Amino acid sequence: MSHLWRLLGLYRPHWRWLALGVAAALVALLANIALMTISGWFIAAMALTGAAGGAMNYFGPAALIRLAAMLRIGGRYGERLATHEAAFRAIARIRVWLFGKIEPLAPGTLERYHSGDLLSRLRADVDRLEGAYLRLFTPLAVGLVAMAVMVGWLAFLDFRLGALEGGFLALFGLAIPAFLARLSALRGRRRVRLAADLEVAAVDMAQGLPELLVFGAMPAFQKNFAATGGALVEETRRLDRLSGLSQAGVQLGGQWALWGMVVLGIPLVGHALTPADLPMVALAALATFEAVAPLPAAFLGLSGVVEAATRIFALADTPPAPSPPAGPKPVPGRCDIAVSGLDFAYGEGPPVFRDFDFDLPRGRRIAIVGPNGVGKSTLTLLLAGLLVPSGGRILVDGQPTTAYDGEILRRCFAVAPQQPGLISGTIRDILRLGAPEADDDALMAALTVVGLDGFVAELPQKLGTWIGEAGLTVSGGQARRLSIARALLRDAPVLILDEPGEGLDPPAERALLAAVMAGLGDRSLLLITHRAAGLDLVDRVVRL
Repeated sequence: MSHLWRLLGLYRPHWRWLALGVAAALVALLANIALMTISGWFIAAMALTGAAGGAMNYFGPAALIRLAAMLRIGGRYGERLATHEAAFRAIARIRVWLFGKIEPLAPGTLERYHSGDLLSRLRADVDRLEGAYLRLFTPLAVGLVAMAVMVGWLAFLDFRLGALEGGFLALFGLAIPAFLARLSALRGRRRVRLAADLEVAAVDMAQGLPELLVFGAMPAFQKNFAATGGALVEETRRLDRLSGLSQAGVQLGGQWALWGMVVLGIPLVGHALTPADLPMVALAALATFEAVAPLPAAFLGLSGVVEAATRIFALADTPPAPSPPAGPKPVPGRCDIAVSGLDFAYGEGPPVFRDFDFDLPRGRRIAIVGPNGVGKSTLTLLLAGLLVPSGGRILVDGQPTTAYDGEILRRCFAVAPQQPGLISGTIRDILRLGAPEADDDALMAALTVVGLDGFVAELPQKLGTWIGEAGLTVSGGQARRLSIARALLRDAPVLILDEPGEGLDPPAERALLAAVMAGLGDRSLLLITHRAAGLDLVDRVVRL
């Protein structure tokens, strides 16, 4: 339950909206109970008065009935407005808070999480926390307050009436739903985990579809996917059965409370009750069960909310990479790189590097060559201080990378990564990520180096052309060239090109590398590739 208290702490900045939502829901509920209660008394009193041939003032009760009806309508509208406003504000804050917690974990610490699992925590699990307020905290607070008000009122008429109603409410509205929720707690948590597993599998299928088809693994994958989905459906079905049973208990409790009031109230007529009061208390007992009607679903959903909160807080509490030193070194000058005895592995996995050495002095061109998966891209993260080696040393200007603040160290590098990482925007927007102050002439000069100047010049809006979500409207080779142009615009001493030839044929790749190297000046180049094109242009080839 500590996670629920922590969750309430995240809701605290929006407590006014939260309280307003609870108040509006309480007004709507009490108005509905009052509407049925007063109506029951009014109809009975009018019938008794007519049978006796008397007269009564019906304006007062009629006005109260209309007031209750208007309060119910206004309360329902206010409840929807306030509770959803509160929920949306709270969830927006939680998403921003969670992203702020995990952003420092990228990329090193987040490598241990599957991208589908991260997506599930950021989306589905956070959405479940929205339900914590709408379907757990609010119904529970409103229900308890309404129960206390109605039981107190009935006890004021006669203690036995209040005790009877309180007993039925406690048994059918609280005890039985809580007992069934306790029985289903493991299933509720398992349903959350199965939903996360299914999302992970969906991401795997979307991202790995070509490999699954090429290697004939799709039937086995589909079988596992269907098994996970079937298990999720089965857990949901069992929880729904318990929910239906719990809801039936509430309905049964309401009917028993009504007849209990009739049986108990008949001897009280003429003493604690008037004849018209008997249907009033009976209907009040039945109507009060509306206060506990949402509680079975709230209790049954509690385990899922706790599991979602556990997953979110576990991610948020993941310790980041080692913090910068107390007195970080100033900005490196030449950014000469020396790697000696480098060891690194992801978690408990096999070593990616073992006793690896290479040097990259200022102005040199070096190629790191090896098959996919051998650790070439990991080397970029190690050089930039985004991963910490488990052994050996990485020196920049004679100082270990840990001696620098991470942001200062990364001023040494301009990287064109293996995945181009194009944002949804214009060509100008994409290129200016590398140099925010660059003018259009500088942008076109970089595009000329990578051979895209002619392509951009023919576009209707030139640099202002929108290229779609993640560069949807450009080819793979053009996306790669845009990524390289963006890196060239960043005036850093070391340029890192990670698989720049993807999407290009060997002659085009060599021509691109030759053009890039011709304009480097005294900048260093680290070429990471598994292809042979352009290796004759570098000073040294290091094979992994």
